[in-house]
Amino acid sequence: MTSARDTHDIGESLSKERLRLWLKLLKTSNQIEGEIRRRLRSEFGSTLPRFDVMSALARTSDGLKMSEISKRLRVSNGNITGIVDKLTEEGLASRRSIPGDRRANLVQLTPKGREVFAEHAEAHESWISGILCDLDENDIEGMIQRLDHLSQSLEDQN
Repeated sequence: MTSARDTHDIGESLSKERLRLWLKLLKTSNQIEGEIRRRLRSEFGSTLPRFDVMSALARTSDGLKMSEISKRLRVSNGNITGIVDKLTEEGLASRRSIPGDRRANLVQLTPKGREVFAEHAEAHESWISGILCDLDENDIEGMIQRLDHLSQSLEDQN
């Protein structure tokens, strides 16, 4: 028969294991992100936030408002503004005003920007594949299922 103390110990042990899992997920994510940041800097003289903005813009041909970019990337408009300014200066993105909305601009990649992003995205995919090369198909499928389950659980809690 399981005592209240045993149940408490099991719950405490599971709680510590969940904390350990969180720390491992965070460490692994930070390691991968750090390597991607390093490679973007060394191979393209670029940054991960810049890659993320270009990625968001590459997903739409109609362009995005600054607020839409911020929302998709979950960062402030201020963070996006500097990146978009630089992309525009380099001819990789363009801004155009939105009729009827004096304060908003639509941002989109230029043809040159799409070309540059395609090169970066191809390298990014290759880097991720290389970083995760020790995982086989079953590992990947199992992790995706478990992370999807966790993600759904977190969404259900909110």
